[in-house]
Amino acid sequence: MYPKEFQERLKKELKEIEDSGRYKDERVIFSPQEAEISVKSGRVLNFCANNYLGLANDPRIIEAAKKVLDEWGFGTSSVRFICGTFQPHKKLEQKLSEFLGTEDTILYISCAAANIGLFHSLLGFEDAVISDRLNHATIIDAIKLWQGFHKEKVDASLLAEEVILTKRHILKRKDLSTVAILPENKVFKHSDMEDLERCLKETQNKRTRLICTDGVFSMDGNIAKLDKICDLAEKYDALVMVDDSHATGFVGKTGRGTHEHRGVVGRVDIITSTMGKALGGAAGGFTSGRKEIIELLRQNSREYIFSNSVPPVIVGPTIEILYILSGDHSLRDKLEENTKHFRQEMTKLGFDIRLGTHPIVPIMLYDAKPAKEMADKLLKEGIYVIAFSYPVVPKGAARIRVQISAAHSRENLDFAIEKFGKVGKELGIIK
Repeated sequence: MYPKEFQERLKKELKEIEDSGRYKDERVIFSPQEAEISVKSGRVLNFCANNYLGLANDPRIIEAAKKVLDEWGFGTSSVRFICGTFQPHKKLEQKLSEFLGTEDTILYISCAAANIGLFHSLLGFEDAVISDRLNHATIIDAIKLWQGFHKEKVDASLLAEEVILTKRHILKRKDLSTVAILPENKVFKHSDMEDLERCLKETQNKRTRLICTDGVFSMDGNIAKLDKICDLAEKYDALVMVDDSHATGFVGKTGRGTHEHRGVVGRVDIITSTMGKALGGAAGGFTSGRKEIIELLRQNSREYIFSNSVPPVIVGPTIEILYILSGDHSLRDKLEENTKHFRQEMTKLGFDIRLGTHPIVPIMLYDAKPAKEMADKLLKEGIYVIAFSYPVVPKGAARIRVQISAAHSRENLDFAIEKFGKVGKELGIIK
């Protein structure tokens, strides 16, 4: 039976979310993912997809999907180590390694699974993770799971008089016989190299230290200082891991990612990323890096061992995409031009935009209600964008996150800029 008390509590929480302007509506799209899409109100320009290179509905990719569907079927009906490793899986892993400049690659059903499957497989209680404060939620959750997986119980008499077990309860040592101690996770201030160095100095007694960071931070569009991070990692004998989901395929001179952009190809130990953004926008993820790391993940990573293999209909088109991107940089170059134009014109209008060069362009509104109101008004004007507020971003940092695509024409961009200006003036956001 559904407890009434529980039901009422959920209704109250949902009402509080709605009243605060944080309620997330799921708009239904009636067409494929392109620069222009169909919604209930009609045709609109989409400025919030991760379709950075415009490949989600590219005819070449659709043809590759049809071909692999005919040759390899719909699914594997198995995990990799039983009977779910098809020849295209190995080929894609090889092509990703070649594209990224790494030694080996392992496929996951998503980048979230790749992140979660990483830490507990490689690190134990004797190790430490050092994490950027603004890392993606999947990295934060993965670290928490690692800590829980490798926690150790110790004699409470060996600890201080007061032991904090939860955020709400402080228990006296005399009331305890044993206490669960978690592996150490140090969090450094966002992109602050001095604070990172402090964390490295404080963990020199650990067996292994892993510095982990987003390559591109998904809410702000700023790029990690991977060159400086690698310098510190080498100075203090630590490993470096980067989640490059918002970079693979288009960041860097030839689109290899953040490590290419910062000139540290070969110096990053672990890269996690996705095929669900620039690489076709479907699904699937991977971890790429040192061969021994990848091999240990194949043996230990529960998210890999106990998940069905990535469907062939995703694997085949991704191989085709890597062939395209390896020989033709025109989509990457157009995306860069589009991003530069949009950022310049929106800044001229007077919008508060986080500085950068990435196609993630945060339009800062700070308060959740005007952010949602602006997104709703823009939809009526033919511009599809979404308001982001707490808990997706910190309290007081609500925004509209615009994402530029190579599929956008200059006319699309100028139309969006005009509508942003119109709605911005109506709401008093700009003069």
